[in-house]
Amino acid sequence: MPLETAVAEAVLGGVDWVQLRERDLGGRALCELAARVVAAARDAAQRRGGAVRVLINRRIDVALAVGADGAHLGFDALPVALARSLLGPERLVGVAAHTPGEVRAAAANGANYAHLAPIFAPLSKPQQRAPLGVAAIEQCGAALPLLAQGGVEPTNAAALIRAGAAGVAVTGALLGAADPRAAAQALRAALDGAMR
Repeated sequence: MPLETAVAEAVLGGVDWVQLRERDLGGRALCELAARVVAAARDAAQRRGGAVRVLINRRIDVALAVGADGAHLGFDALPVALARSLLGPERLVGVAAHTPGEVRAAAANGANYAHLAPIFAPLSKPQQRAPLGVAAIEQCGAALPLLAQGGVEPTNAAALIRAGAAGVAVTGALLGAADPRAAAQALRAALDGAMR
């Protein structure tokens, strides 16, 4: 199924943030895909009666060109302050982190949120780093909203929220599913149950 279709199905199932991460695409191809993903995600959110935020991984120019809600910065991306100056105060700037110290640094540098990964062994790619475990979330404190990433499934999502995560970031649990909408519904139910 095309990526924008899978994204729309996941949003219909309850996903409220989408991050487009396509490192192998050049500028034009990425911009065209991003425009389709943004449109599909927003249309699905409207049909669901909710909202969605769409972020573009690393490419601030593409985020601006397609009217995305912000950019997610990796380790080889622009510094947070420069990204903020380009995106403006209304758009989100997120940061990838692999340690609680990096999460605190992201907060000090003005990021809106951080992804901490990998909490568990990833479902969508080979493991490159040792899993941090749930305790790493607790060690971050409340520096900024934290999204737990890596091996997240409905069976372990509630524990991440209880440990202090504001939410989760997933790839394999949704895009690897035969039915992304049903997979998103199961994950959303687990998260909502933990937030009560």
